[in-house]
Amino acid sequence: MKKANIKNFKKTLSKFSTGITVVCVKNKNAIYGKTVNSFNSLSLNPHMVLFSLGNYSSSINQFSKAKFLSINILSNKQKKLSENFASSTPKLENINFIIGKNKTIIIPDCIANLECKLTDKIKKGDHMIFICKVLELQFNDRLKPLVYFNSKYF
Repeated sequence: MKKANIKNFKKTLSKFSTGITVVCVKNKNAIYGKTVNSFNSLSLNPHMVLFSLGNYSSSINQFSKAKFLSINILSNKQKKLSENFASSTPKLENINFIIGKNKTIIIPDCIANLECKLTDKIKKGDHMIFICKVLELQFNDRLKPLVYFNSKYF
């Protein structure tokens, strides 16, 4: 075993394969999105999921103020979208967003999309955990997921 320091911790967690999502909110007619791989299911009944953002994230305040949001699970054809929303100033011009039933911002052509109501936020360590109730969803069985493993996309 090695000592748990930041370098070893990050390297160890990179060995866990994750899917990639882009979480989107709209506040005062502005769209904000962040690439998130710290996403998982929380409850089957009620239908709940969670994700986390670093407290240092460029749009943490916008996500904290949101009442509704979308979680867009990316397909293996959407690597550039993931890289775009991982930036502190993502480009939105060439994305044909769809407006969801709850006025959420949906990214088209994903493997799945969830419309959620933000129900709770918990600050732990250097991250904020967002707990969400899933209101609407859709999925596409023909697409393959975008996977992140060992700090690389697959």
